Amino acid sequence: MFNLFLAVSPEIFIINATFILLIHGVVFSTSKKDDYPPLVSNVGWLGLLSVLITLLLLAAGAPLLTIAHLFWNNLFRRDNSTYFCQILPLLSTAGTISMCFDSFEQERFDASEFIVLIPLPTRSMLFMIPAHDSIAMYLAIEPQSLCFYVIAASKRKSEFSTEAGSKYLILGAFPSGILLFCSMIYGSTGATHFDQLAKILTGYEITGARSSGIFMGILSIAVGSLFKITAVPLHMWAPDIYEGSPTPVTAFLSIAPKISISANMSRVSIVGSYGGTLQQIFFFSSIASMILGALAAMAQTKVKRPLAHSSIGHVGYIRTGLSCGTIEGIQSLLIGIFIYASMTIDAFAIVPALRQTRVKYIADLGALAKTNPISAMTFSITMFSYAGIPPLAGFCSKFYLFFAALGCGAYFLAPVGVVTSVIGRFYYIRLAKRMFFDRPKTWILYEPMDRNKSLLLAMTSSFIISSFPYPSPLFDLTHQMALSSYL
Repeated sequence: MFNLFLAVSPEIFIINATFILLIHGVVFSTSKKDDYPPLVSNVGWLGLLSVLITLLLLAAGAPLLTIAHLFWNNLFRRDNSTYFCQILPLLSTAGTISMCFDSFEQERFDASEFIVLIPLPTRSMLFMIPAHDSIAMYLAIEPQSLCFYVIAASKRKSEFSTEAGSKYLILGAFPSGILLFCSMIYGSTGATHFDQLAKILTGYEITGARSSGIFMGILSIAVGSLFKITAVPLHMWAPDIYEGSPTPVTAFLSIAPKISISANMSRVSIVGSYGGTLQQIFFFSSIASMILGALAAMAQTKVKRPLAHSSIGHVGYIRTGLSCGTIEGIQSLLIGIFIYASMTIDAFAIVPALRQTRVKYIADLGALAKTNPISAMTFSITMFSYAGIPPLAGFCSKFYLFFAALGCGAYFLAPVGVVTSVIGRFYYIRLAKRMFFDRPKTWILYEPMDRNKSLLLAMTSSFIISSFPYPSPLFDLTHQMALSSYL
């Protein structure tokens, strides 16, 4: 019994820690005796500590994967793939919280409940990744969406943040309702567990109304997941919401949902013969996302909006691995997620430091290399990695993704990815040109970056630079994860 408790202890701990932080914030922030103290820094450090403890519990439970598999077999499945994928949302959550301290102090934003609402969706992601049942999948994906709606509108004094939260809430209701139509799969087969569905769909020939019901259920799952990860044609909400939300929230929205939903969709796509239908949907969505992400970003003038369109484009690249339907495709998908997460954390750790001095437009980045050369070099390295320029991690990611596409016979998908990657280089290089060679209309003195963001940038930049010369650890890790998904 104790081993069973250890196997699920990360999820139990982060749930309890989140509610304890919420009670702590409510009690002490309303304390008249302490003169209503600001608790963002206090709750932030406690939240960061709870996330790191969850990571340690996850590492301690790694030898108990078999026990967890037997215990959770009805609704969840924990194997090497889910174990490593669960680490990524926790790391992105820790990175998001570490971005908040100095940013909130500069903006005089005191809302401790904001810190609490970051681990809450992380808890849902820890359940979403091992979900092996359509009911568990839906119950895990919706609580994280509710938290996203709130934290997008967390800056109550900003009309842009309020607008972002309102748009996200209204638009997010439609895919949540559409996702419920996955119940048509249960109506046609009488099963919700992925293993049972695999046996039914591969062992029997289903025709007529039941076949249509299964197809509509698969389609609803695809529509719901494509909206959550900002893939074309359900991307229209992303630029406005990413621009209006606080920068740490934008970073979190750019990374965490893509990790959990991609990990879960990799399970759904290998279930039975209808996995091919899902792969075809992802195939066309991948092409459209790459094209729109490359072209739409070239017309943007603000700092955060090109990063939003870059996120849409990279979703297309990541979907390339999922549309292959092979072990190599899943492995390239995992490599792409690892590298995309590190690049996004790196980029959004620099943006808050720039926006502290009211840098809002790309034109305001002029001569950044002369006033803050280290930030300019780090930001340029990140942009070059986004563009896929060797020898950086972004090139390694796109190489594996396009190689997997060619290996599975998707000869149209890989050339489209190469062309859109070349087009995307223009606006990434434009940012570097602006920082190093352009003269601004008004000179801006940038404030020094705080220690938390500096350490975060040091770790992510080291990974970006070292992944291509020494890819073996990442390649071996993702290979084990991909194999465990199919075994």
